[in-house]
Amino acid sequence: MLRQFILSTWVITTAALAQPQLSPAPSDVPTIANYDVEELAEGFNQPWGLSFLPGGAMLVAERSGTIQLVSKDGKNRVALEGVPEAFVKSQAGFFEALPHPNFAANQWVYLSYAWGSNDENGLRVARAKLVGNALTDLEILFTVSPLKSGGAHYGGRMTFLPDGTLVFGTGEGYNYREHSQQLNSLMGKIIRINADGSIPADNPFVGRDDARAEIWSYGHRNPQGIVFDTNTNVLYVHEHGPKGGDEINVIEAALNYGWPAITYGTEYSGAQITPYTELDGMEQPMFYYVPSIAPAGFAQLQNSQFSAWDGDFLIAALAGKEVRHVDMENGQVVGQHRLLTEREARFRDVRQGPDGAIYVLTDSSEGSILRLTPAQ
Repeated sequence: MLRQFILSTWVITTAALAQPQLSPAPSDVPTIANYDVEELAEGFNQPWGLSFLPGGAMLVAERSGTIQLVSKDGKNRVALEGVPEAFVKSQAGFFEALPHPNFAANQWVYLSYAWGSNDENGLRVARAKLVGNALTDLEILFTVSPLKSGGAHYGGRMTFLPDGTLVFGTGEGYNYREHSQQLNSLMGKIIRINADGSIPADNPFVGRDDARAEIWSYGHRNPQGIVFDTNTNVLYVHEHGPKGGDEINVIEAALNYGWPAITYGTEYSGAQITPYTELDGMEQPMFYYVPSIAPAGFAQLQNSQFSAWDGDFLIAALAGKEVRHVDMENGQVVGQHRLLTEREARFRDVRQGPDGAIYVLTDSSEGSILRLTPAQ
């Protein structure tokens, strides 16, 4: 069972003592091209999330409200039937379709999407069974509260922990940033629920009248990448900053990650958000980016075709128009590289496939799946 003290003593100690690392400017990060690129499939409408089924077939969640089932070779696809209706506007829509770790036995696929109307909407997480080319037996597991207006900052990336619980990020709705610090709000949080939507008894705020029991951590802006390192039992999340201040955080139960009281970013106008980059009781990022790269997808390589990178992170970057390789050693960033800059494209998601190759989604109305393998 995952408990609040699951992270190793080493991680807890270094998280408390280590100073945050600032990324070099993009021009100072070397570009590498030690890979071959294959465009596996194209013509996706704002693809947002990529996942793999047993056997290598792919699920592509399109922000426009569709989930495409794509064959392993990319040559065939079909839009799934039975997909719940999403609220689609600006950043709102479908975000991810994630198979359960035991999908082969239970057929569950977990869905994250914006739900509601322009005046009242928010992140929803559901699950349904994938039978043939259709989703059936839909169950709503989570709806963010309170709802908001507009179409910005939903979070929505999900991952399963080894104990079978599901964790995911919620955005703070852009104009509702104060909710990140409010424990009676589900906005701007990392959420942990059981696979059936119930609340784990060991969540840190269970039993408190002034806090929502679904909350695992708080003080987040718009987390769009989440990875659990099974080798070290560490949960990592990256999140969009405003103008500057993108972060990679080591997530621990009950901790406050600071937004909007502390940040390394500014308003998009350049105006100050807060005079503080650190305050007592608030966690520092492991790593942060000024200027922003706009991190979207997030992956950690394990037993990949790029064996020298195993244990390292990959980040799909929107504003950066790159995939960023983050070289990790002993829980610290020791180097970075820029990939796919020659494409001059925005990148929305990055994953390691079952074959050990790297798969990337480009972010556009004619988006593609790219497959990267070591250069021959």
